[in-house]
Order: sequence, then structure tokens, then C-alpha cells
Amino acid sequence: MTKTVIVSCGTGIATSTVVAKAIEENCKAAGIPVVTKQCKSAEIQVLIDQGADLIVTTTQMRFDPGIPVIRGLAFLTGIGKDRVINQIMTILRE
Repeated sequence: MTKTVIVSCGTGIATSTVVAKAIEENCKAAGIPVVTKQCKSAEIQVLIDQGADLIVTTTQMRFDPGIPVIRGLAFLTGIGKDRVINQIMTILRE
């Protein structure tokens, strides 16, 4: 079953693209079918309403989306990136 991951940043362009590509590459290597949907933080609720399994965001969430949320800053800094990737893979395998 294909999983849907919302990837959010401040503008929905540059940062979310870096994070989305890394998620797609890691999921492909792990054999997990995934679709990423990029957006700005203000658009998260709209995409949740369309159906999603996980949110990876580089901004702060100001509400409880009802699905798992992972902070994605590690994709930009490199610090703790493997741990974050493992968290994402664990959630998507469920």
C-alpha cells in the first residue's frame, strides 16, 4: 500500500524539495511505496484532509494533526539525519 507523506516548510519550495527527495530515495531503497506532497506550513490541514500517513516538517506545528509528525531539520543540518530517517521508515512500515 502506498503511503502519503506531507513535507512542509515555510514556503513549500526549496527546503521541502530537499526533504521530499531524501524521503523518496530512502523509501525506494527500503521498498516502501511513497508519495510526497510538498506544501507551506499554512497548507498542511488541506493536505491532511485529502489523506496522509505522516507529516515531516521543518517548521513548528501549532495544532495536533492527528497523524505522526517528525521534525525534518536534520535533513538540512545533517545532525541526526539517520535517526530521523529511521523514524520515518518505522512509521511508514506500520
